[in-house]
Amino acid sequence: MSTTLPERSAILLVEDNPDDEELTLIAFRNSHIANEVIVMRDGAEALDFLLRKGAHADRNLSTDPRLVLLDLKLPKISGLEVLRKMRQNCDTKYTPVVVLTTSNQDEDIINSYQLGANSFIRKPVEFSKFNEAIRQLGMYWLLLNEVPLAK
Repeated sequence: MSTTLPERSAILLVEDNPDDEELTLIAFRNSHIANEVIVMRDGAEALDFLLRKGAHADRNLSTDPRLVLLDLKLPKISGLEVLRKMRQNCDTKYTPVVVLTTSNQDEDIINSYQLGANSFIRKPVEFSKFNEAIRQLGMYWLLLNEVPLAK
């Protein structure tokens, strides 16, 4: 059984580490989450996509992600700055953002929530635990959680 939603069903994964990207995509497949996953590999690219600027200026609103999985340690623009800009923009203000990071610093947790993160998940080292975290994340954020549609 696949988990898909007809509108705003894409997941935006903002991750610069190719290994973590691949593990996340495998975990989604293992959890039967069939939603499209759009990958951005740095903060500037993610902001251009989310705010429809630069190469993504003509992007259709229907491709807005239902969920953003955001690493904090990104090239060009940090994950925290991506989060700050998202919350300042009326089109992305209410888009759920789950910080998915290897950071174990309390300051990163505090800053993430202060800037409007909906959840903070530390990437488990063991793949079986990571797989379970992704399964639960998908169940909640893609099936149960309701978000307002962009204006």
